[in-house]
Formats: sequence, C-alpha cells, structure tokens
Amino acid sequence: MKVQVHEAAGLPAELCGQVAALETEAWPGSSPGHDPALAPRVLLLVDGEGTVAASLALLFKEIEVAGRTYRAAGLSAVVTRAALRGCGLGGRLVAAARAELAADPAVDLALFSCDRPLTPFYEAAGFAQLPGTVLVGGTPEDQEPPATDGPGFDKAVLAAFFTATPERDRAAFTGVRVPLHPGNTDRLW
Repeated sequence: MKVQVHEAAGLPAELCGQVAALETEAWPGSSPGHDPALAPRVLLLVDGEGTVAASLALLFKEIEVAGRTYRAAGLSAVVTRAALRGCGLGGRLVAAARAELAADPAVDLALFSCDRPLTPFYEAAGFAQLPGTVLVGGTPEDQEPPATDGPGFDKAVLAAFFTATPERDRAAFTGVRVPLHPGNTDRLW
C-alpha cells in the first residue's frame, strides 16, 4: 500500500470515482466532494492494483482565535474500505496526513472534530483532544450555525500544533468556541 497525495481538482477520474463510492457507502445521502475555496487535498492509501483502500481530505483556511490569525487544516471524510476496516490502514493514513501537515510551512495547526468514540483512533496518530473546545461551522451569517456541541452532535475536537509556540497556541484553543466557518458545503469539517 502506498500513500498518494493529490490536489482534489487534479485527482484522476478513476481514483475520484472510488473515493466518491467509499464516501457514499460510509455516509449514505451525503454529497461527495468539498468546497474548492478550502483548497482540498486528498490523501489516499492505494494498493498495487490501483484500488483505494482508504481516503481522507485535508481542508485549509485561516481562522482567528485570541487576536491571532492561524492557518488551519482540517481532516474530513476519513474512510476505509469496509472489507479492510480493522487492519490499521485508516490509522496509517491519518498518521500520514499529520506528517504531511507538520511538514507544510503554510500550516499552523490541524483542527477537526470526530465522534467521541473515535478519539483514541486519532490520538494514536498524534492528535490531542482539546477539552471544552467547540468548533462553530457554517458561515458567520448563519442564524444557527452547526457546532460540535449542538443538538445531534456529540463531538470531540482534536488538534496538532505546528507553530513555534505550540503550548501557548494549544492554550488559546482550549475551552473556547472556535469560529471555523468553513462555508455551506463543508458546514463543519
């Protein structure tokens, strides 16, 4: 298995179709794909025959917290082919995503939410939970934007900091409401 990284706009059609099928299987009724304004990048774990075993998207935007603008990246649509779940492939891909973001000088932090039972999975790949932190999605104009503590959500917020002062920045993001506002396509990454 090999990790591949693609800009979403340049993802070959065969791989794009496989990713869309995996996402549709995992989240029936959802629309595959991401807002181009978030500069999506796709990470894939592909076998020697060109079959996508696992995929995820990295989404990027600037956010303001504690009077500072951060360049944030989020993990989204993390999925492993159903027949291959439990083999460690998803964890391998998530760890590769963290390494990819840590090596990118344009990224200050990775920040995303997950269902609470998945927290140990992401922690094993090097992310840490931010206790009491809430991500606020949608757009700033939304009357009731989705939030990780909103009705129907029971999410944990995780992060990894790649700044020169990671502990100070972690403190700025802990126990606060973060105005993520990724738009109307990726309402809450």
